[in-house]
Amino acid sequence: MEDLEAQEMEKLNRRNHMKFRTELGEDMFKNKYASTEYETWDDKAHSIVNSVCGDFNGTKNNLMEKSDRDQLVQYISDFKFMPGGRYIYYANREARFYNNCYLLRLEEDSREDWAGVTQRAMSCLMTGGGIGVDISRARPSGRILKRTGGVASGPIPLLYTLNEVGRNVMQGGSRRSALYGSMNWQHEDAHTLLKAKNWHDHKIGDTNLAELKKLDFNWPAPLDMMNVSLNYDDAWLKDPMNQTFKDNVRQAMMTGEPGFSFNFGDKQNETLRNACTEITSEDDSDVCNLGSVNLANIKTIQEFKEVVSLASKFLVCGLIRAQLPYEKVAKVRMQNSRIGLGLMGMHEWLLKRNYKYEMTDELKQWMREYERESKRSADAHCDRLFLNSPKGYRAIAPTGTISILAGTTSGVEPIYAVAYRRRYLTDGTRWKHKFVIDGTAEALIEQGIKPDQIESSIDLAEDVERRVKFQFELQKYVDHAISSTINLPAWGTDLNGEHTVDKYASIIAKYAHGLRGLTVYPDGARGGQPITAVPYEEAHAKRGVIYEDNSEEQCLSGVCGI
Repeated sequence: MEDLEAQEMEKLNRRNHMKFRTELGEDMFKNKYASTEYETWDDKAHSIVNSVCGDFNGTKNNLMEKSDRDQLVQYISDFKFMPGGRYIYYANREARFYNNCYLLRLEEDSREDWAGVTQRAMSCLMTGGGIGVDISRARPSGRILKRTGGVASGPIPLLYTLNEVGRNVMQGGSRRSALYGSMNWQHEDAHTLLKAKNWHDHKIGDTNLAELKKLDFNWPAPLDMMNVSLNYDDAWLKDPMNQTFKDNVRQAMMTGEPGFSFNFGDKQNETLRNACTEITSEDDSDVCNLGSVNLANIKTIQEFKEVVSLASKFLVCGLIRAQLPYEKVAKVRMQNSRIGLGLMGMHEWLLKRNYKYEMTDELKQWMREYERESKRSADAHCDRLFLNSPKGYRAIAPTGTISILAGTTSGVEPIYAVAYRRRYLTDGTRWKHKFVIDGTAEALIEQGIKPDQIESSIDLAEDVERRVKFQFELQKYVDHAISSTINLPAWGTDLNGEHTVDKYASIIAKYAHGLRGLTVYPDGARGGQPITAVPYEEAHAKRGVIYEDNSEEQCLSGVCGI
């Protein structure tokens, strides 16, 4: 009997091994997404489609034709369409918290709504969804409170409160919380938010907090669970190179935050963003579900059109099947029917065609199909299911974990580096690292492409305008936003320092009218940075060897990895 079980397990491992492109992807599936130790990726594909679009739990209420469901299973099995991680995790589970994100707003500056937005945030996080909160309606700090005679604290303490909620609430009981906070650029407390995450200004004993975070990712710090940005509206366009904007640019180039949210014209009220900022809305308690088409695995534009069509239908089904945290979310969802079909593997798609990381005529053709077919298919399926047509159809997310499962480049991001050192925790207390060759890069190298011919984020850090322009060109086809991070050299280097602030500010201002948001990351700006670029030759020579970091760089808080 034991021999038979061992044989079956060996067969299962072979089936999974044949599916996953990288060992990291296979391990992630086993440890994070597989419902049982015997589940294969093919099994998971069937479970996802049945749970979301099929005869879920014996209801005999299919939301999609069988032929479409069968084809969709195949697309997921072949990593051509990847539903958001929440779909993958909750397939075959009793709970159905498929939504990736919720968008919240402080509606009025009252004790009741401070408590209300905190409660709403907690409810959303407990379902596994990330949250974004706009606090622009809070009174500036120092204003006299007529009712009590006290003084307003301003909006920043609300972000601190939500940060602690995120620190102590595990999303869906399974993962670290994802939060985002935003404020209008003209708010009187914007200058405070600008420096709220400059941990270099905070001391713990004789060591600044930024250095402690580098040693221990989990060391508590102000807003360490939350990304922040300033919202820029039509008023900013009258004087884009104002001091607040330039201060924002300087702080971002130094620490990575705050980011930039752009809302102009008919989008001016869409200040609400999800945790990764790719979803936009003007309605409190709006919600979105995500999925991404993997360009890297699709060879023809006709097949791409077919995948986009079924993927859009899938997300519409998710509007119906997903459980929601409270009543207002259900009301807003019914009103807006918001979906976010994205793309991943874009850089691999470009590399396979020997294109640079920039817009090409062929890519424009594919993007036009993406724009047309996502709307056509989603609208038709909404009509069939008696739903309102979506307020938004397309959003490009970072696709961190699902791109690892698929073994391709994340979202529209370029390859970070051909080779890198990955830092990680083994037992929750001790840091180790190993050298890794990027899976996409390795496949190209095996085809005869030299490592130095593969353009990466590290290379593009020397040409920031080309990087921004590419996002600007892509945004024309996306009605929500694009989550993409522009990598920069470390602050204080030749390419990033006080002498480059005006240059970078001018570049961002030049393209801002066609962007929805922008994020940058200077190398080494955050503690716990998991990967660091290294020369290909070094990674190739040291590949497969696990190294232990220096003893002084071990977990200081005692809660690393928890």
